[in-house]
Amino acid sequence: MMLQDGSTQLLCLTASSGVPLFTRGASKQLPFSVIGSLNGVHMFGGGQGVTLSCCETEGGGMVVWRVFQDSVMLIAVNGGGRGGEASRKEEEVRLQRLLENVWNCLVLVLGQDELANVRNVERLKRDLRSCFCLIDQLLEEKQEGVLGNLTHCADSLLPPNPALLQEAVDGFAQAADSEFGCLIVHGRIAAATEKWWRLAPQEVVLLSALMRSLSASGSASCDYPVFLPQGSPTVAHRLLRFQLLPGVDVCVLCGPTPSLHRAESALVGRFWTPLAETLRDCLAVGERCLPGSVSLRPDVLALLLINRETRRSVCCVRTPTNRPPGDLHLPSKPRCWELLKLFYIFSTTRYFTQGETLTVSPEAKAQGDNTEDFVLGFTHQPQQCYLVTDECKSFGLQTPQHQLFLLVPPSVPTFAIRTVATQTLSDIVSATGF
Repeated sequence: MMLQDGSTQLLCLTASSGVPLFTRGASKQLPFSVIGSLNGVHMFGGGQGVTLSCCETEGGGMVVWRVFQDSVMLIAVNGGGRGGEASRKEEEVRLQRLLENVWNCLVLVLGQDELANVRNVERLKRDLRSCFCLIDQLLEEKQEGVLGNLTHCADSLLPPNPALLQEAVDGFAQAADSEFGCLIVHGRIAAATEKWWRLAPQEVVLLSALMRSLSASGSASCDYPVFLPQGSPTVAHRLLRFQLLPGVDVCVLCGPTPSLHRAESALVGRFWTPLAETLRDCLAVGERCLPGSVSLRPDVLALLLINRETRRSVCCVRTPTNRPPGDLHLPSKPRCWELLKLFYIFSTTRYFTQGETLTVSPEAKAQGDNTEDFVLGFTHQPQQCYLVTDECKSFGLQTPQHQLFLLVPPSVPTFAIRTVATQTLSDIVSATGF
């Protein structure tokens, strides 16, 4: 495929004429002739009444196509290198989710009208550059512990004093003539208004990603126009963002008022200066995302907990110093994050209720070829699943309100993993009410 193993390249073209709009990802870009061939084979299939959504290459790579609004075609090309039938299924899901996220990102920044009705290709190419920073964030997945791009659940941090922060966010948003306010700590949502949680899950995830991108730019505040891909794809809102401390940002979605200067000078200090110590306590929670009141068992390597009702999630990977003795060859921290994502896809494409949790292309949904055969023969949904590998043991637990995905060392007896999972879920929920 002329790409390095494991690398992903994103191609964006006009759907009608196949004119390249941009390419992102992978240090070595595909030649124009290859890009033209990928577009041509999709167009040929369409002319024969066939929708080409995914294919595999001889070298183990994968190509995924998706057309949006009959106007923009997105193509994801992966260099392969992971091997295995299960890995190919997980990779297709990951690439389909990537294309969905990128399209929503384009709508978030530019609006649906400009994308659906392309009047000037050269102007659109220039406008699309404003999306590159956010697209690169989706492609690179540099920040560990941020899984919302995959789960479409809001990456959350559970603060030690949630009531104080909730009151401040509600008051700050109301003073800014808004019902949509959010506090971000370490790139994760620590508190938000009720209306913020009512936004579509994809919108919450993308707004969090945009906040991380704006925060990384180093600016102390900004006034940024955004479109909501589900709620307001054609009318822009103003996103006002303010840095309270390094690693702590607050934002509101509002209309023409207030001005950025007024909000910064009159509202930020009034609501947030008295809470400086509380915000530092939130920063101290760090990547663990759980307050000190939650005590995890020493045999927990990593976990992802999703609240299915609120579409929120918390996740963490234990540091090597906290790992149980006797397990000398446990996976590294980056590898644990990768294994956690793979087990999430494995579970949600085979056993657990998908719903909003995971989406693939309409063609893949119709085929249903990722679902285990024996699951199709029952009217009820599986509630638990587990997977044993050389690196770790994984357990998935589903209740009406939660989904828990857990990694433990290979030394933990398989019959005991269920107990570890149920106790972990109980400990977190009882201590935080999550």
